[in-house]
Amino acid sequence: MTGFARDEGQKNGCTWTWELKSVNAKGLDVRCRVPGGQENLEKVARDRVAKMFKRGNVTVNLSVKWLKGDAGVRVNHQVLEQMLATLPEIRKQLPDVNPPSIDGLLALRGIIEPVEEELSDEDRAALEMEILQSFEVALTALSAMRSEEGARLAEALNARLDEIAGFCAEAEKIAALQPAAIRERLKTQVEALLEDVPALPEDRLAQEAALLMTKADILEELDRLKSHEEAARDLMGQGGAVGRKLDFLCQEFNREANTVCSKSQDVDLTRIGLGLKTSIEQFREQVQNIE
Repeated sequence: MTGFARDEGQKNGCTWTWELKSVNAKGLDVRCRVPGGQENLEKVARDRVAKMFKRGNVTVNLSVKWLKGDAGVRVNHQVLEQMLATLPEIRKQLPDVNPPSIDGLLALRGIIEPVEEELSDEDRAALEMEILQSFEVALTALSAMRSEEGARLAEALNARLDEIAGFCAEAEKIAALQPAAIRERLKTQVEALLEDVPALPEDRLAQEAALLMTKADILEELDRLKSHEEAARDLMGQGGAVGRKLDFLCQEFNREANTVCSKSQDVDLTRIGLGLKTSIEQFREQVQNIE
């Protein structure tokens, strides 16, 4: 299921931003990226995503910035000494150049550097707690967005189930007329083939008709299709992570629809079977998008 969430925060001169993205997938794949120094937050974030979701490619990004406050600056004496040591060589190569000024030296990159205020262990733990609370806010927002999408998908899935139920009802009406139609068709075919041969005994004709009717009987498949449809509605009504269970039901739907098509000896029944397969495939495609 797809979604996006973002949350920001600030504490102790530190600002952070969480960005969470989710796209469809059969399983759960969590990709987490955090800045250096915050690696311990990665495992916590992964665990909480895995606890919240069962399917989807979830990307978690954390960016952290430290605000420049009143901590001040310092001179990097090591870099300054290296620069002063190179001055005689530079003077030899460029004798006409004016000697460097103090402000010019201090303006060189790396000579003056900001001093970040060191956090105590207690302050650092409190900061990490705030950052994780912000992550929970973003994670909850992502879950809500996925739930909204799930509600819209539920309408589409129920529409496909309604189509499947409609096709089953149509097929049931045709199936009720099949025994008489098969018997009459068989009798006509036998009479046409055996015009010059004594007719088959009535009991033999009845046996052949019964065999054909048994092979063409689709009531069992229709009963299973209706059972699968009811099971799918029950699963969707339960809520929670039902995507994989619905995946399995799609396989069962397809198996019964294929059998209906293979047993069909009627144009209308074949049309219904193909309609069933189409609705089931559309149902399966939507199932891939839900938790």
